[in-house]
Amino acid sequence: MRKTRSKTLAAVACAGVLALASACGTSSGGSDGGTKADADQGGFTAPDVPMQESIGDPEGQVNILAWPGYAEDGSTDKSIDWVTPFEKESGCQANVKYFDTSDQAVQLMKTGEYDVVSASGDATLRLIAGGDVAPVNTDLLTNYADIAPFLKDQKFNSVDGQMYGVPHGWGANLLMYNKDVVKPAPTSWGAVFDDASTYAGKVTAYDSPIYIADAALYLMATQPDLGIEDPYALDQDQLAAAVDLLKAQKGNVSEYWSNYLKEVAAFKSGDSVIGTTWQVIASTIGDSVAAVLPEEGSTGWSDTWMISSEAKNPNCGYLWMDYITSPEAQAQVAEYFGEAPANTKACDLTTDTSFCDTYHAEDSDFASQIHYWTTPISQCLDGRTDTECTDYGDWTTAWTEIKG
Repeated sequence: MRKTRSKTLAAVACAGVLALASACGTSSGGSDGGTKADADQGGFTAPDVPMQESIGDPEGQVNILAWPGYAEDGSTDKSIDWVTPFEKESGCQANVKYFDTSDQAVQLMKTGEYDVVSASGDATLRLIAGGDVAPVNTDLLTNYADIAPFLKDQKFNSVDGQMYGVPHGWGANLLMYNKDVVKPAPTSWGAVFDDASTYAGKVTAYDSPIYIADAALYLMATQPDLGIEDPYALDQDQLAAAVDLLKAQKGNVSEYWSNYLKEVAAFKSGDSVIGTTWQVIASTIGDSVAAVLPEEGSTGWSDTWMISSEAKNPNCGYLWMDYITSPEAQAQVAEYFGEAPANTKACDLTTDTSFCDTYHAEDSDFASQIHYWTTPISQCLDGRTDTECTDYGDWTTAWTEIKG
């Protein structure tokens, strides 16, 4: 499952989006833009997989597994090509395969056929726990120092202080509304939950089990007695409360969307007037809508380039991870895909000089309010060790029940 224009450009090119992001953080967030991974992450440990110590001679090729839009070679649009310059610079031929969902990415990585993957937060811990990816030696990445600090050492991309990848792009799941219909302007997610009946049949929601975290985030702020500390760490009772909230919402939902273009069309036609969105969608629709970060904060995504534990071309894999997080490549990907670049030096290179302001690329206060998609696992990521939390399989079953 995933997100954006690129993933949704899979909507334009082929049809589909999100890989969206991972949950991490407390209700208030941290001053550095996110909650750092705890030393034990609620008991989660990673398999003993060796980390590469140096980069040797390029093998001549690299097998890349990516969201559509992350590794463009000019075949979609001749003017959109950052793969060819990499090939010329590195001597590594890039063999790119696109995936449509995070579940698909996880399964494909298990085959051992791919060297690197652009994993979203709803896939990263699954890949780490399965031993499918290796720790990343960030000392070997010349561009790592320029990655925004608030994207590093998070619960979804690191374990016990060890990074398992390099951050790529990120964004928040925002609340979008039709300015002519929804008045006064909403400031809370309550507009699509407790007050959803006000816009019955016109509410839209993201179509994925990870959307359960949006309900959990709202409950974390409005029903403190539930004891939710992390919207991705839910015990059975907390999950049940989120499911009940989403079942109540369902009666007011016009449609669930995962395709970027589907939500654009729904808002333009008036079939939807309020619901969760991404900045790229709001920008595409234009002045008739507004998108806000509600007072409770939001969920969101931060994608991570990870390297396979069975990489056949690890040297080219490292060269790719370094190249794709360079300012030049980041500027191109961010504008094409519609997300904030992880390398903030890219902001000086975007063709739209206001792009990074629009996407809050350098705004750590904004980022601190985002609970990045994180794979729900049985070990409670909020640090609890006296209970077992629900995992992604439980969430998938619950989502099927919610939609009926």
